[in-house]
Amino acid sequence: MSEPGTSAVGRRRFDGPPRIALEPLGARDWLADAIEAGGGKVVAPPDSEALVWASPSATEELADLVAQLGPALHWVQLPWAGIEPFVGVLDHDHLWTCGKGIYAEPVAEHALALALGGLRSLATYARARAWAPPQGRNLLGARVVVIGAGGIAESFLRLLAPFRCHVTVVRRRPTPFAGAERTISLDELDSALPTADLVVIAAALTPETRGVIDARRLAMLPSHAWVLNVGRGGHIVTDDLVAALAAGSIGGAALDVTDPEPLPADHPLWTSPRCLITPHVGNTPEMAVPLLSERVTANVGRFAATAPLIGVVDVDAGY
Repeated sequence: MSEPGTSAVGRRRFDGPPRIALEPLGARDWLADAIEAGGGKVVAPPDSEALVWASPSATEELADLVAQLGPALHWVQLPWAGIEPFVGVLDHDHLWTCGKGIYAEPVAEHALALALGGLRSLATYARARAWAPPQGRNLLGARVVVIGAGGIAESFLRLLAPFRCHVTVVRRRPTPFAGAERTISLDELDSALPTADLVVIAAALTPETRGVIDARRLAMLPSHAWVLNVGRGGHIVTDDLVAALAAGSIGGAALDVTDPEPLPADHPLWTSPRCLITPHVGNTPEMAVPLLSERVTANVGRFAATAPLIGVVDVDAGY
């Protein structure tokens, strides 16, 4: 798999081992081990030239620390692939990297499980209390629309290859995507929906993709089509999805992410017979530790060598 966002080079402030701050206080020991494995030295923020931020949120604290350190801080490593909480902190004065791409394999595997579970009606059968009549569709040969063209999509299309699906990838620009029969821009999404058997959302959440699946687009889908979301809950207008499921106008929904999240216990999606929900476990903390460790170690080593870093954030695009 290609290395996502490998481009910008971190500038060094000191000679010798990179001096890396690990914040906030109480950050995991395994991240310190990862920094040291890359040849770095964990130091207090005032003595640092780079920062590994260990909290998936705490945006105000990060903003304060970045402002405090100013231009002495050259590079900031964020922990997860999705950086929505940090968009307001990003600037062009520092080099920002995140976990984009490193969680692609487990999330793509989970997406495949949800796709098979949804199309094969496991959501319905799992709730049954008596022998039910046959239902379900094949993933084999299905028409699949994938919204997003990052590492998850790359891994997912590789896993789909044995199923001989007809795949359309939707991305910001219609640059051909490996493994897809057709690549289109987001503006062309409507053209792919009326024939889709499965719509998979695996994109970054940006102003352009927020609410990308709403009542209008749900109405375009065939009555058997499933919508699968491993991106962010905000990609789908939840109330519109609830209405479509209640009306039986789509085949179903398989969701690893929801809006709101966590999904309240009394939310109607829980009891919808054609909705398959997992609690944002496409990548669990146990899966994340070795993957993020490997990324931090690699980037610290690259920073030491003033080589291009991996997972560089496009500040203007917000991912």
